[in-house]
Amino acid sequence: MNVTSKQRAKLRSMANTLQPIFQIGKGGLTPIITSELDLALEARELIKITVLETCDADVRELSDTLCARLRAVPVQCIGRKIVIYRPSKENRKIEL
Repeated sequence: MNVTSKQRAKLRSMANTLQPIFQIGKGGLTPIITSELDLALEARELIKITVLETCDADVRELSDTLCARLRAVPVQCIGRKIVIYRPSKENRKIEL
């Protein structure tokens, strides 16, 4: 799925008001976290994740791995925050 820079800018502005709903800690990216993120993406389409200081993985690499596993689009990666987007199969809320 390709997102243009204008669409990504719109998603970034929408993500400004979002609170992080997941935290990735020293356990890293476990299958349980991946499946929970999959469910959250289906319900919300746009989610923000915090990577805790205890996580050894690089935040950018973590974002890329997450997006590959979930077939999502990386929207933003600033500091220890990751924002990803994937359109819902059942009920789309965000129109790009």
